[in-house]
Amino acid sequence: RYHGRLVATARAMVGPALAEEIVQDAWISAIRALPKFEKRSSLYTWLTRIVINECKNYLRKEDRYRSLEAMGFDASDPYAKQFDDKGHWASGPVAWHIDTPDDLLSTEQLNECISLTLQKLPPLQRAAFVLKNLQGLDYDDICNILAVSSSNVRVLLHRAKATLMKTIEHYQVTGQCHQ
Repeated sequence: RYHGRLVATARAMVGPALAEEIVQDAWISAIRALPKFEKRSSLYTWLTRIVINECKNYLRKEDRYRSLEAMGFDASDPYAKQFDDKGHWASGPVAWHIDTPDDLLSTEQLNECISLTLQKLPPLQRAAFVLKNLQGLDYDDICNILAVSSSNVRVLLHRAKATLMKTIEHYQVTGQCHQ
C-alpha cells in the first residue's frame, strides 16, 4: 500500500539508484520495530520517518549529509538578492513567453531540466519538496518525518522552489537547462 510512496521519498533523498535498497532496509527496520509502534502518528508517517532515517544513515556513511545548521541562511545564499529586507521581490520573476503554465510544463525539455534540478537539490530540500508538492503531505507530517521544525520546513521548501524557479526562468530566457 505504501511502498511506491516510500520509494519516492527515498529517491528524493538518495537518488533512484539506491531508493529501492533503502526502502528494503526500512521495511526490515519497520518489521523489527512494529511492536514498539505507539500509534502517535499514522502508519504511513511512521514508515516514512523510518525511510528518512535510513536515508540519513546512508548519507552520513557516504559523508554527504549536511545538517540544517550547516545550511544556514546567509548573505552568500545565491537567492538572497531576489528579495528585499521585508521578504518582498527585489525584482519580479521573468515573464514567461508561453501562453499558459500548462503549455510551459508540457515542454519535454523543460520537464527533464526540472527533474535534473530536483535531483541536484540538497537531500533535505528535495525530500521536503517531494513530500509537500508531489505527495501532498501537510507541514506537521513533514516536520515529523524529517525531524525538523515547521520554520525549517518552510525554509527548505522556499529554497527548493527558488532553485526550481531560477531553472525555469533560465530556460525561458536561454532555451537551455541551467547547469
